[in-house]
Amino acid sequence: MASMRTSVTFSRSIFRSWGVRVACTRSLATAAASNHQINNAPSPVPSDKPTLYDVVIVGGGVSGLTLAAGLKSSPHTAHLKTALIESLSLDTVRNWDAPLSQFSNRVSSFTPSNKAYLESIGVWNHVYQERVQEYDGMKVWDGVSGARIEFDSFSLTDGGSIAYMIENLNLQQALLSKLVEHDGITVIDSTKVEKIEHGEDHGDVDLRTWPTLQLSNGDKIGARLLVGADGINSPVRAFAGIKSRGWDYNQHGVVATLTLEWDDRQRIAWQRFLPSGPIALLPMPDGKASLVWSTTPEHAAHLKQLSSSAFCALVNAAFRLGTTDINYLLSRSDENEVGQEFEWRDEQLPIEAEGHQFPIRVVEVNDRASFPLRLRHCDTYVGSRIVLVGDAAHTTHPLAGQGLNLGQADVQQLITVLEFAVKRGSDIGDEVVLQEYWADRYPANHVTLGIVDKLQKLYSTDCAPVVAVRSAGLEIVESLPWLKKFIMTQAGTGINGGSQI
Repeated sequence: MASMRTSVTFSRSIFRSWGVRVACTRSLATAAASNHQINNAPSPVPSDKPTLYDVVIVGGGVSGLTLAAGLKSSPHTAHLKTALIESLSLDTVRNWDAPLSQFSNRVSSFTPSNKAYLESIGVWNHVYQERVQEYDGMKVWDGVSGARIEFDSFSLTDGGSIAYMIENLNLQQALLSKLVEHDGITVIDSTKVEKIEHGEDHGDVDLRTWPTLQLSNGDKIGARLLVGADGINSPVRAFAGIKSRGWDYNQHGVVATLTLEWDDRQRIAWQRFLPSGPIALLPMPDGKASLVWSTTPEHAAHLKQLSSSAFCALVNAAFRLGTTDINYLLSRSDENEVGQEFEWRDEQLPIEAEGHQFPIRVVEVNDRASFPLRLRHCDTYVGSRIVLVGDAAHTTHPLAGQGLNLGQADVQQLITVLEFAVKRGSDIGDEVVLQEYWADRYPANHVTLGIVDKLQKLYSTDCAPVVAVRSAGLEIVESLPWLKKFIMTQAGTGINGGSQI
């Protein structure tokens, strides 16, 4: 990191020696009329000149909304004139009021550190707490050898929660509710970014280095800093010409909300590694659970079209039976046969293992969906007046539940960098300034993505020598409490988390 800062300082001296003109750092809030009403479109301007903002965030997901809320909650960046653009309607989020008996299948594991950050900026108290489930135990095992590792918060985190299961909609509505309390933020939803190009020299202001966005509602806006929080197919990244490299896993993640056979208020997350992909069951309130099952595209399509009873039988089988039995049940097209075959095999298992060696049986499924699983990582997260956060910069396999949490870490570090830039009077869009963010987040994300990818490959085989080595490793870690504590500290949520987006 020291060498990176030296490089940044050297680059800045070159910029000054060349006499490159850097845009004024004074906030647009004092240079132009600021729109104080959330959800209103920008004020009218002449057609040839865009409405100017200090920060324009493209993407109204959790990362984009957290960035907007964080900027407006900081005394150093609250004055920055900010806009957030989302192509879909946010009315579903604003008006979200689902009954407690129903949970969305888009659920994520949220680390205590990220919860603490949302508390610090006044967002967490807008979360529907009754819909959040903390968990303090994890049980993870090899589906081929049976080797196990268990984590519990009492021995590893001094009794604190390992993580919190929360619906993405719950997080989004809390963030939007917080944004309503702030001035100087414009949220433009149901509006697509049709084109991004550099602006023009208008005489009084030179926008030739500023990204200018043409919106589907006819508006044109210019950004001192353009933030891409717009997902894996990011238009902002495409405009910046930043390469995203990686591969597909030839797996789909099947997600669903499940009802357990009984509610004993267990706060345990379960994950079993099968050769076709890991399956995880994560606790939710009131006897519900969230499922993410990574499997082949063919199996995913089959699972989505099954009846509720047959689907539940296969989920139960995936946590209890051997891989030969699981594959046999997955190959059956007769749904009654699936249920009968599972019940016969399940009767051979000891009843006392229920809730200890494997999770409580599931009896009902709601709201199934699936999505392809990929690894992607950008060469850089920054460009001239461009920065990427979350899935726009990196995408990972959900087996470690790190997707959303990595995006939250991006946002927090970016805010820190922008705060420092404002305090020292620097241009927040200067690439030299933004390099500090990339230098911090790229190595951390690269390590996490690499570990998750290697775990996925290591457990996607039933080759006997590989199984023997990985099982021995798991047993060694299980026998060393200090090593388990180190793993949990480094990973934030430990081995299992279950972020499902």
